[in-house]
Amino acid sequence: MSLETVPNSLRDRQIANLKRMLHLNVGSDIDLVSSTNEEELIWKVLVLDQRSTGIVSSVLRVNDLLEYGITMHSLITQKRTSLPEVPAIYFVEPTAENIAKIIVDLENDYYSDYYINFTSSLNRSLLEEFAKKVALSGKAGKVKQVFDQYLDFIVTEPNLFSLDLPNVYSQFNNPKTTETQITTIADKIANGLFASVLTMGSVPIIRSNRGGPAELISQRLDQKLRDHVINTRQSVSSASQHSNSDRLVLILLDRNIDLASMFAHSWIYQCMVSDVFKLDRNTIEIRKTLPGDKTEVKRLDIDPKDFFWNKNASLPFPDAVENVEKELSKYTEEAKEITTKTGYSSIKEIDPTDQGDTLHIQEAIKALPELTQRKNIIDMHMTVLSELIKELDSKNLDAFFEVEQNVGNPATQKRFLELLNTKTKTDNHEDKLRTYIMLTLTSDLPKSFADECEKILADLNCDLTSLKHIKQIKEITKLSSMNLSDAYFNNDTSASNNNKGALFSNLSSKLMGLTEGSSKLTEGFGSLISGLKNLLPEKKSLPITNIVESIMNPTSANQESLKMTDDYLYFDPNMTRGSHSKPPKRSSYNEAMVFVVGGCNYLEYSNLQDWCIRINETAGVSGTSQKMVCYGSTEIVTAEKFLKECSQLGN
Repeated sequence: MSLETVPNSLRDRQIANLKRMLHLNVGSDIDLVSSTNEEELIWKVLVLDQRSTGIVSSVLRVNDLLEYGITMHSLITQKRTSLPEVPAIYFVEPTAENIAKIIVDLENDYYSDYYINFTSSLNRSLLEEFAKKVALSGKAGKVKQVFDQYLDFIVTEPNLFSLDLPNVYSQFNNPKTTETQITTIADKIANGLFASVLTMGSVPIIRSNRGGPAELISQRLDQKLRDHVINTRQSVSSASQHSNSDRLVLILLDRNIDLASMFAHSWIYQCMVSDVFKLDRNTIEIRKTLPGDKTEVKRLDIDPKDFFWNKNASLPFPDAVENVEKELSKYTEEAKEITTKTGYSSIKEIDPTDQGDTLHIQEAIKALPELTQRKNIIDMHMTVLSELIKELDSKNLDAFFEVEQNVGNPATQKRFLELLNTKTKTDNHEDKLRTYIMLTLTSDLPKSFADECEKILADLNCDLTSLKHIKQIKEITKLSSMNLSDAYFNNDTSASNNNKGALFSNLSSKLMGLTEGSSKLTEGFGSLISGLKNLLPEKKSLPITNIVESIMNPTSANQESLKMTDDYLYFDPNMTRGSHSKPPKRSSYNEAMVFVVGGCNYLEYSNLQDWCIRINETAGVSGTSQKMVCYGSTEIVTAEKFLKECSQLGN
């Protein structure tokens, strides 16, 4: 495969592997449903389990499956209709239960042919058991393929993935967790990382911080990759012909290197959606409390091809608002142009079955599906932005963000005390606790101030048990090289200072200028606008971004980060044993996979992508020389959920 055709993002690569699987593992470049390729047309059934459903649904939709020749998909645990003339693709976890169900289907002639795909590696004992049962069934000829797909991870953004392993942080940090439990969790994480690394198509150099779960997992992953290199007879000499910049570097980190980012408020559109609502596997869930203690739940599905989300998810919230206006205006103009030419009074009145022979009507009918889809996407984001604005206003969220952006300012503590004593339309005590945790982690607070804050928070019925654990971690990191709290203050903010107020300027006109749905977006927003205008968000690199920079691009990194990462463990699975014990020379890398053990969030992902864009633009590079960072964790965690894990540990 040429460099031009190699997919860049992890999501592209995962989709390519899924597509190849759905094409019966014969290559992703074959079109099995094209009208020009009818001799290859094979319609199939797809059988999934709960785990693989999450993997597939995050990147593919029903229409995508249909395009790949899948006419029906169902869960292996459900009662299914027998289709003895149709081949079936199984994509399931390698468990004894799933194997037993496949054997039952085989014995009962549910399908004509069986293409078995496991999400991860099927261990030898299960493989032997499976082979024995297939032979005993007398229908071994129907089993056409058995593949380990190594796709056991969930991709929600182009370069953001999760192993979907909950509560790993609290398990690793709980002294009651047994050695057996730790080993089991570490093996699960190593297996998931192994799958994601293989999907990236490179045996990476591994760098890891010392003394925690990341070290244990890096050792296990190094062993798995060494075995893989030996088993696939990958040439060490061919690998060594390439410079480090051409290889993937996997950076394994413990969550404790930076807890503050897990509690921070953000103005990035995607981060706000995840923080204020619920964003899970590309579905936004908005909950509203109605009169009579009733709850209304609205679920909005983000298609991986959602043009607005793909362009605006990582932009500041006001920019997303401005861009909605632009997209709406663009749509309105195009719709008006079409209706004017066709004689219809509205785009909604165009009849797709109109047999009119005029060129304008034919063009309108052809453009209608794309226009309708675009309008649906715009309407959905108008709804999300409208609900976000209401939440911002009712919880005074802009004030918390402002405090967190100005931690080093002497007036910040006074401002925060005012915030603690301010009543809002909606309960925001958890936001108050989060900002206090941010202040605690990123600065040394006077005891009198801390006592006053904690008394107010206690009076608000905040659960302060999390603080015990958080303060312990702060003391531990102070004594180690992991202390990166200075990263919140020492970043170059000249860019933002040169554009003072630009991010939030004219927000009023951005919102007030919206045509359709403007009443929703501007409702009760007057006081919030003036507050937003005064904010000066600084583009800072978070601690994890500083670590990544010092490993990927050491010439531009700060000395504190370099000093720390020079001490990181180094593994090269392509090299002979023992060679990685020598301290490595600083190298540059173009591709990195960053993995945090114990949870991550959209803020860190966005910060890493911003760094990539910034450094690529500064260097003026393109194509294969561009920096690319893929970010993942055991779980994508909200501040609310992470707070609960810290509370458990505090107890």
